[in-house]
Amino acid sequence: MRDIAFVAFLFAFIGLGFRKPFLFVLCFCYIDIVAPQRLSYFLINSIPISLIVFGLAITGWLVADDKSDTRWSGRQFLLVALLVYCGLTTMQADFPVEAADKWSWVWKALIWAIFLPLTLRTKLRIEALALIMLLSAASIAIAGGIKTAAGGGGYGTLQLLLNENYGLYEGSIMSTVGIAIIPLILWYRRHGTIFPSDWRVTLFCFALCIACMLLPIGTQARTGLVCLAVLAVLSLRAVKNRFLYIAGAGLLAIAAIPFLPQSFTERMETIQGYKSDQSASTRVAVWAWTWDYAKENPFGGGFEAYIQNRLRVETTGSGYDPDQPQNADATVHDEQSRAYHSSYFEMLGEQGYPGLALWLLLHIVGIAQMERLRRRYLKTRRGEEQWIAPLATALQHGHIIYMVGSLFVGIAFQPFIYMMLALEIGLSTYCRRREQEAGWRPLMARPAQVPARHSLPDAR
Repeated sequence: MRDIAFVAFLFAFIGLGFRKPFLFVLCFCYIDIVAPQRLSYFLINSIPISLIVFGLAITGWLVADDKSDTRWSGRQFLLVALLVYCGLTTMQADFPVEAADKWSWVWKALIWAIFLPLTLRTKLRIEALALIMLLSAASIAIAGGIKTAAGGGGYGTLQLLLNENYGLYEGSIMSTVGIAIIPLILWYRRHGTIFPSDWRVTLFCFALCIACMLLPIGTQARTGLVCLAVLAVLSLRAVKNRFLYIAGAGLLAIAAIPFLPQSFTERMETIQGYKSDQSASTRVAVWAWTWDYAKENPFGGGFEAYIQNRLRVETTGSGYDPDQPQNADATVHDEQSRAYHSSYFEMLGEQGYPGLALWLLLHIVGIAQMERLRRRYLKTRRGEEQWIAPLATALQHGHIIYMVGSLFVGIAFQPFIYMMLALEIGLSTYCRRREQEAGWRPLMARPAQVPARHSLPDAR
């Protein structure tokens, strides 16, 4: 029955794409995030549905879409450079078979991030992409939130929709992404037009935010808790009464402690002293190994280079005191082929210093670009532009949360994040094109000075 529902929905989505080719783009985003072919038992799990819709989306744009106002961004050139560089390191990888397996989906994520901004010509399309990303991620977050609220969960045991660590279905990754999309959810509640803001949209958005905040509890991912703290700090920019906000957030956190599972609080306590936790100690040991490896291999070892690591990790008892380490009993663990558990070290180990530099430049420029847009449109006098600054702020906050979360999770090539990058690029090129066509200057022109003939056409 579930397979029939998936097939019916997908065929309806694809069928509409033949009338409105941009819907192929949205359909591929849905497939890439939710992976319905993996949730299916037999009807579509043997069909390369992702590759088919990928081809339809690009073909539909080439054949039917208007390209007269297409603009390229500097970050798309950075993505092209990163794509080429990753391809070169894959050819010289330490483990060619394993590297080729990861490359099989990384190139698709990068190509899609390069292509996607070319289709975002109008506000409607930008909003539609944001909406489909939110609803796709919501299908996973809601399942996790409900199970957590019902008393389920646990580190490595909370099953979302798929019982395997694929894409967003891995606990730490979904906790990071779930917190990162909260600013975008709140933006849509106020500025969405596909589903205009009313009590139903407001209720759904707030409920989805709660589900996302429950994910770190259900998955017991320390990364999610750190991201939630970063979100709380970033939110200070938007609130009017900051002292009241800080006091309310503090009281809410204190009131929530008695309701948290004991296993969750015990795991979060390991943030203070990693030496008492084998998982955290192993991560630090892997990072040290990667740093030494990069000194000898400055251009990286290609994808999955971590397979060759051999580690000896020493952990202390749970009562470890950093001032009196000799009082704790030490235990030695031999580890091998342990993953990076950090996007920064993932890039350093796999792509070396040039790859890490490209990756950091790509994200730093994106955050700076959103800050520029936020300031440029923050005090705009035009009602039709009131949505731009809040969207730039939401994307920037989500981007910063991702960068913090990626310190502890290996998500350097997570496709969902590259869709957010594409959304940022699309917003930036849309605003630049609009300013050029309308002759607009920030805080100088009034609405009456901009001729109506310069308005952009709706999405096709």
